[in-house]
Amino acid sequence: MSRSSPNPSLSASAFVTLDRVAARTPDGHTLFDNLSLALGRERTGLVGRNGVGKTTLLRLVVGLDDPAEGRVSHVGRVGWLPQVTTADPTETVAEALAIAEPMAVLSRILAGRGSAQDLDAADWGLEARITEALVQVGLEHLDMARRVGTLSGGEQTRLRLAALLLDAPDLLVLDEPTNHLDAEGRALVSGVLERWPGGVLVVSHDRDLLRRMDRIVELSSLGARVYGGDYDLYAERKAAERAAAVQALETATRDVDRAAREGQLARERKARRDRANKVARAGSSDPKILLDARAERAERSGGRLNLLVERQVSEANAARAEAEQAVERLRELTIAMPSSGLTSDRTVAVLEGVSWHSPDGVPIMDSLNLRITGPERLAVSGPNGAGKTTLLKMLAGEVPPSQGAVTRAVTTAWLDQDTSMLRSDETVLEAWMRLNPRASQNEAQAALARFLFRNVTAQKQIGVLSGGERLRAALACVIGPRPPQLLILDEPTNHLDLDSIRAFEAALSGYDGALVVVSHDPDFLEAIGVTRTLDLGQPQPTTSP
Repeated sequence: MSRSSPNPSLSASAFVTLDRVAARTPDGHTLFDNLSLALGRERTGLVGRNGVGKTTLLRLVVGLDDPAEGRVSHVGRVGWLPQVTTADPTETVAEALAIAEPMAVLSRILAGRGSAQDLDAADWGLEARITEALVQVGLEHLDMARRVGTLSGGEQTRLRLAALLLDAPDLLVLDEPTNHLDAEGRALVSGVLERWPGGVLVVSHDRDLLRRMDRIVELSSLGARVYGGDYDLYAERKAAERAAAVQALETATRDVDRAAREGQLARERKARRDRANKVARAGSSDPKILLDARAERAERSGGRLNLLVERQVSEANAARAEAEQAVERLRELTIAMPSSGLTSDRTVAVLEGVSWHSPDGVPIMDSLNLRITGPERLAVSGPNGAGKTTLLKMLAGEVPPSQGAVTRAVTTAWLDQDTSMLRSDETVLEAWMRLNPRASQNEAQAALARFLFRNVTAQKQIGVLSGGERLRAALACVIGPRPPQLLILDEPTNHLDLDSIRAFEAALSGYDGALVVVSHDPDFLEAIGVTRTLDLGQPQPTTSP
């Protein structure tokens, strides 16, 4: 349904305008409603809990889908970088950049075989623009004839971004552009968006990228709320809103108690007057008709008093319910992590002279020595392809080293970035019991409750969980009845919304075991208190641990 009523809050200079837009899932569930937003020449970060409809909103902005209600208007060109692409791996870099034919035109002219049509179509500034776009994304040495399928996932993302730079739309729309990128790739994407002269709309949980935004738009089922400024200002405002909501709830609770007390006191005073009046009537010589009239007035007065008390208590309860809802909307998730019992002098793991070669014989890691002692928090860094995930798998016992020895001296749990230990067709409770077969049903329910899966939520199927819920379920399963003393995490925040990331950070901050983590999120590493970093991009010492 299209509506054409003007909205004074929408900018006339916007490239894309959404006017009272609603979006629904195929089964009729409303994702958001009555959403109005103008997107112009500013950088906008879009945030919100998983499942609220962020990608759906991006698709509406791009024009790939139609709204269930409302209107989306375009007066500018939009460039789209989806999170997942189905690009043909056999196409060349030039084809992916949509420059194969223009480059062929220039080649024919320079070779002396150009036609009159080629001369008319020649774009003599194309090569300079190609070089500039590739430099911006760190791919300046890429061969135009190379097949896209031979590039890493991060390189493919940066190549698609370069194609957008060449196309030069008015508004860039990007869905999680830094997911799976290493630190260098993230910095390049952030730099591109900072220099971009047009508008930007980006969905991201990358807090460093969100700090480059001019405003943050928070999406919920109620619509969009705009916060001026970058992510840090947004976080401050949200913290202030949570504090204010808690204060309002405390005030509303006191008001309910006060209204109930005052109502009770008023009833007690009325009851005392009524008893006194009954005593006075018994000894009165006034005519019965006069005494009956007094009794009727007293009864009407009592009825009005009861109505007044009930209204005051009802209004106080309604205010408290509204305050409770506000607190619930703003409340951050909390996950309790029990103690692992790891002592500070306990040897956790040792790697001695470890090397690893890929199946085709390419050396990835050579003569690595490492010792982890006590509740250390080790971050493993390095460029894509340096062997970070392989190192975690060796520590977890998932793959053996090509050479050397890996010793784990404590209980260990491994959580990969895709939470692949979970099966989509089982419930959370079933997954926990399968992965902890010696535990009882009561232990399962108690363990899941610590990770906010209580009662019916423990019966939810894995396949319908959001990213944050899936990570909580996986963490609950690998923690089991008793936490391991070494927890190994591979990019654990890649598919989480900001609320879930903060909850996960708080849980890991309270974990007293050893942590080995691969993450390209510096905010996450700082929040969990990393004490040491192993950079696989740098030469490692060859001395024994």
